[in-house]
This record gives sequence, C-alpha cells and structure tokens, in this order.
Amino acid sequence: MHELAIAQAVLAITERHAAGRRVTKVELKVGHLRQVVPSALSFAFELSAVGTAAEGAVLELEEVAAAGWCRTCEARTGLPELPLLCRVCGSSEVEVTQGEELLVDSLELDEQDELATSGEVSA
Repeated sequence: MHELAIAQAVLAITERHAAGRRVTKVELKVGHLRQVVPSALSFAFELSAVGTAAEGAVLELEEVAAAGWCRTCEARTGLPELPLLCRVCGSSEVEVTQGEELLVDSLELDEQDELATSGEVSA
C-alpha cells in the first residue's frame, strides 16, 4: 500500500509549509497514472496526521486525467487506460504530458490558531 508513504510525504510537506499554524484543508492533485486509491490515501492521511498540525484537516483530492503526445502522428490524445496508445493512430510511441502528477496544490491554514507556544518554529 504505497498510499501510506504518499500520505506521510504529503504530511511532511504540509507541516513544513504550515510553520506552526493549524492546517484545515490540504488540496492534492494526483495523476491517474499514479494509481492511487483515494479512500486508502484519505485513510492513511487521517491516521498519519494524528498529533500534527494537520490533525482533522480535510484532504481534497483532484484526479488529473492522463494525456500524451504521439510521436508518430503528432496528435495530442487522452490516455484513459493501459497500454498507453495513441487514440488517433494506435501507436505506442506516446509521450506522457499529464497524469503522473503528485502535487500538494494548496493548504488552508488557520492563522488565528498558532500551534507553537513560543512563536518560534524549529527546522
């Protein structure tokens, strides 16, 4: 289950950028080719966030469809399934242009709720 590793990486990024502020929402873009199970990722994030600045935060996932550019016919095409084939000419000479993303797109922070008691954040 690679969702746990992904959740822990997202949480590390989230905490670093939160800098002591409580996180209320994390927006994540996940490419279709990453083969992430959304419910498993949400569950892993919820478990991993216990005791952190992101505890109780909403994890909002946006799936990015796979698409590519065909080297054979030069068409831009969707890549909805494996194997990755051009939908215009059927060639397998396709360069993936989207669908491999794994990106923390944005965070919502509670500016009023500082978690750090001294106001300092250690690195």
